[in-house]
Amino acid sequence: MTSKKETKQQIMLDEAHFSYEKDLNMHAFFKTNDQSLGEDLVQDTFMKTWKYILKGGKIEIMKAFLYHILNGLIIDEYRKHKTTSLDALVEKGFEPSTGEGDRIFNIIDGKIAILLIRRLPKKYQEVMRMRYVQDLSLKEISIITGRSKNTIAVQTYRGLEKLKELYKN
Repeated sequence: MTSKKETKQQIMLDEAHFSYEKDLNMHAFFKTNDQSLGEDLVQDTFMKTWKYILKGGKIEIMKAFLYHILNGLIIDEYRKHKTTSLDALVEKGFEPSTGEGDRIFNIIDGKIAILLIRRLPKKYQEVMRMRYVQDLSLKEISIITGRSKNTIAVQTYRGLEKLKELYKN
C-alpha cells in the first residue's frame, strides 16, 4: 500500500474516531454496564477497523461498519464464561444459603397449608385449591366455576384469612 493511500485512510479513520467515539462508548456502556469494558471494546473496534482497512477492505458507510464491529465484540463478551467471586456477589446483596433448612420448612408449611384447606368451609375449599394448589388465575377460576371474577377474588381473600387463622391455631 502506498504511503499516500495509507495516510488518506488514516485520516478517514481519525475523522471517524472523532465523530463516533462518544456515541460508540455510550452504546457499549449501555450494553455492558461497565464503563472501562465499553471503552476497551470501542478501542478494539477501531483497531479491527484499521486492520480491515490495511488488508484492503472497502467500507461503504463508516458509522454502520463501526457499530457492526462493536456489536460483534459485545456479543463475544457476553459469550465469554465469566467467573464471579463470592465477595463481589455478597457486595451486590447475594446471601448464600446456609443449608436446606429454609427450603424444608417451606415445603412442610406448604403441605400443612394444603391439609388445612380441607378444614375450610366448602365454598372456600374449591376456590383455594384452584388458586393455590392448581395455580389458576382468577379469570380461569371464574370461567370454570361460572362465577364472576370479583366473587372469586373475594372468596379467595376470605379463604386466605380463614386459612391464616387455622394455621395460627
